[in-house]
Amino acid sequence: MNILTEKFNTPYHSAPFDQIKNEDYLPAFKELIQKSEEEIDAIVNNPDEANFENTIEALAFSGDQLDRASNIFFNLNSAETSDELQQIAQEVSPILTEYSSKISQNEALFNRIKKVYDEKEKYNLNEEQQMLLNETYKGFVRSGALLNEEDKEKLKKISMDLSLKSLKFGQNVLASTNAYFKHITNKEDLAGIPEAIVEQYAEEAKERNLEGWVITLQYPSYIPFMTYAENRDLRKELALANGKKSFDGGEFDNQNLIKELLNLKQQKAELLGYSNYADYVLEERMAKSPTKVIDFLNELLIKAKPYAEKEIEELKSLAKADGIEEMQGYDHSFYAEKLRKAKYDLNDEELKPYFPLEQVQEAVFGLSNKLFGLTFVESHDVPKYHEDVKVYEVFEEGSGKSEDGNDNSEIIFKSLLYVDYFPRKGKRAGAWMTSYKNQYQKDGENSRPHISIVCNFSKPTKDTPSLLTFQEVTTLFHEFGHALHGMLANTEYPNLSGTSVKWDFVELPSQFIENFCYEPEFLKTFAKHYKTGEVLPDEKIEKIALSKNFMEGYQTMRQLGFGILDMNYHMKVADLENKSVKEFEDDYTKATQLYPSNSETAMSPSFSHIFQGGYSAGYYSYKWAEVLDADAFQYFKENGIFNPEIAAKYKILLSSGGTKDPMELYKSFRGSEPQVESLLKRAFG
Repeated sequence: MNILTEKFNTPYHSAPFDQIKNEDYLPAFKELIQKSEEEIDAIVNNPDEANFENTIEALAFSGDQLDRASNIFFNLNSAETSDELQQIAQEVSPILTEYSSKISQNEALFNRIKKVYDEKEKYNLNEEQQMLLNETYKGFVRSGALLNEEDKEKLKKISMDLSLKSLKFGQNVLASTNAYFKHITNKEDLAGIPEAIVEQYAEEAKERNLEGWVITLQYPSYIPFMTYAENRDLRKELALANGKKSFDGGEFDNQNLIKELLNLKQQKAELLGYSNYADYVLEERMAKSPTKVIDFLNELLIKAKPYAEKEIEELKSLAKADGIEEMQGYDHSFYAEKLRKAKYDLNDEELKPYFPLEQVQEAVFGLSNKLFGLTFVESHDVPKYHEDVKVYEVFEEGSGKSEDGNDNSEIIFKSLLYVDYFPRKGKRAGAWMTSYKNQYQKDGENSRPHISIVCNFSKPTKDTPSLLTFQEVTTLFHEFGHALHGMLANTEYPNLSGTSVKWDFVELPSQFIENFCYEPEFLKTFAKHYKTGEVLPDEKIEKIALSKNFMEGYQTMRQLGFGILDMNYHMKVADLENKSVKEFEDDYTKATQLYPSNSETAMSPSFSHIFQGGYSAGYYSYKWAEVLDADAFQYFKENGIFNPEIAAKYKILLSSGGTKDPMELYKSFRGSEPQVESLLKRAFG
């Protein structure tokens, strides 16, 4: 028996992590693909005339077990990978891509879909059903359903190559990150670094059976070093190592892979009738066109650059006082921290004792209760994939009055929530939210989602709990915003559920909830010293609120640089024929660069968002969503940040997933379209 092909006999039919063996994956995928193909055959060979229910709906619910097995496997490949899992991924990815292409290019299936689409007026479909029909039809057309047989085969091959090369890109970045560490034996080299971080470096050394201290390129190790280390030569060494990830000409170099990936995307776009990959992607975004995105990014660039340059001048004057005539990128975090401390008397290490991880988690749980009526209960019965992971059952209090006037409240199960907070060798860097199971409604049952948050926060030591920097506090809130989008999902169909929305809309819920971290009224409820219970003093809370826009110009330029580079990679791939990746990167980030470029480093070879993740021609969506979140939070600020009526409207936006056009969904919540001025006002006053 293969556990992945059976109905899971676990609480809430959750993933049976404790029973899955690596050797289960490949045979399970093969068996479940066959089962899914049989479901497709049943739709195609249905003797009844094609209609919405027997074709569109049937397709939406097909392949459920395969989706679940895929979610389990690929989520683990990101959060708890191994050489064996990575090898399986190389075998599984082309099989899944071939299966996906087989469905999207199934002519008989598409003919049934097209028939329903062409006759949609006769079905009296509701709004969600219309959206499902439109998205299904468009999805097939965009996957090559209208191509001739020869071009279908070409597209199939391109899709398979893209799948494998994207996977390889991510594996190279992880391997390159793990390959470097800095071993320090002289404690004087750690001057300026807070003792808690030094202790963390000592723990890392012990784990490697080394004396002294070890710094890695994992963010909880690298970022504090760059922020506090007084040894400029070592800051430079670490920055160079970080900037050389997959860019050193070695085994894990991604430069050729970038060109191959971009050429494949261009070929795909042209096959499907688009001039470039950005055109292909943006047709299915709120922004609609590359021109609109470039105009949006350039408008922000013009407005933000003077603020950014002014900020850098302030830092340069600090550096000059230390004898540094030409400040470099590797000096930025160090002097920004000095300036932040001078301006706001704040530094991360001072604040960290007030933000123990469990307290911050309780705060975001409490906020979810206050706004949306959710409660979180830790489960010890649901299987986990690592001992660091915790699982919560999420409930909602349903309220109402029965006909006799009695309280008719009931507790409703909403979701499972997995949280995985600490770095380890098998986990990729960064933070993300993902799903093990989507929400949907079928046969009278509302099947609830299983959501996961994965982060890389500092591990607790024997004497100290995990203490978060304020930036990590906002990271946890950010990922929790995504999680709420998943947990509150309440749609009919799994492929319109939760975060299955337009890509430049998906960051609204995550960025929106970060705003609460800067509200004194809310901060006072949870920013308490882990030893004494003392609330963070009012003047510090006020300074956190004031510091929200600290280095906002610089951060905006950084994000715009990523967004502009991404758009140009996917619009102007021909430029790469005569340029290196480094030259291309320098050309298109020149306008946003605030420090001298270093010939030895490039960020593109580790730009996983666009070359491994789903942000190809979509990185702009972070800034796009900032406009949405600034405008949405302004609505709360004007009416009270815990306003129940507005929270109820926002909950509808979250629970609606992709069932409506996102602009219509936003206008239903806000009453008007979002205004760019809301972001500019928040960022620059």
